[in-house]
Order: sequence, then C-alpha cells, then structure tokens
Amino acid sequence: MELLASISAQLGSKNFKTKCSNGNHHWLADEPLEIGGTDQGPNPYEILLSALSACSAITMKMYADRKEWPMEGSEIVCELVKETPESPYHIRRKITLLGPLDTSQKERLIQIANICPVHKMVSQMTAIETSGG
Repeated sequence: MELLASISAQLGSKNFKTKCSNGNHHWLADEPLEIGGTDQGPNPYEILLSALSACSAITMKMYADRKEWPMEGSEIVCELVKETPESPYHIRRKITLLGPLDTSQKERLIQIANICPVHKMVSQMTAIETSGG
C-alpha cells in the first residue's frame, strides 16, 4: 500500500471552524454564517473543488512542460450542482488554457485534465474505510 496523502482535522465544541493540517501546511475549513459557521475558511465542498482544480492545472502544466508546449497557465472554474435535492451531485469544470497553444495541443491538455489523479478519484467509486469511536 502506498500512502498518497494524510490530513488531520480538529474541530472544537463551538461552531464549525475546523483546523486542517498535513504536517507542513495548515488551513481552515468552515461553514457560512447563515448555517452557524464563522465563515473563516472555505466549506468542505469548496475544498474538494479546489483539489480537483489544482490537480487539473498541475497535471496539464506538467504534461505541457514535458512536451515543451507554450502553455503559460490555466484558469479553472469548478461548480458543484444538483438539479434537484434527490439528484446526484454533478461537477461542472471550465478550463481556459493560456498561451499560444494550437487546437490539437488544447484538446490534448483537456484530455490530460480528465485523467489527473483527483479527477480519477472523484469520478470513480472511491471506497472510504472508517474506524474510530
């Protein structure tokens, strides 16, 4: 088994502000004021979308660099939506590639975004094993 990431999260007894850490970096997750949070950080959905956006951007940039393509950056917008309360979640991702890339390079980079590790994990049924007490 290969450990790819490890995050710890601590939540106190007041509100929903959660301290997250990977040992080197520390950040907050929270909920908006209107549902009882303190709005001091992104909510868990936003953190998930930021992971997908960052992984997509990084994977495309690594690929473009390896191919020596003139990718100058990217802009990615992800939205989590539900058509109805009963419908499954749906992520909409809009990728804008920056730099003098031709059409075939852009198409290939979009394909690469679709196979970034977080995209694969989120789009597949990922098993979650829970323990504790």
